[in-house]
Amino acid sequence: MRQHMRGWRVQRRTDLSLDELVQWVRPVVRGWVQYYAKFYPSALRCALRTLDYSVVRWARRKYKRLRGHIKQSWGWLKSIRARQPNLFPHWVPVATVG
Repeated sequence: MRQHMRGWRVQRRTDLSLDELVQWVRPVVRGWVQYYAKFYPSALRCALRTLDYSVVRWARRKYKRLRGHIKQSWGWLKSIRARQPNLFPHWVPVATVG
């Protein structure tokens, strides 16, 4: 999964808006979440952390105010996640049984 995501080179796709970026990666990530959440959740968490890191790097290249500000970039992602929790499939809260 991580190699596949590295091949996307998300951080270099600054020509895309955030919505276009989400539409581009959402189908694949949704499939991974549906499969690996049941059978190998620890690998899924690591891989999807890589996706979040790539999105942060994308934002740092896309938006001039985030360049050189790592903590501010992660804060930007956190605020996006708070405003739109369903944006990426791996951000959707999962109901637990019990």
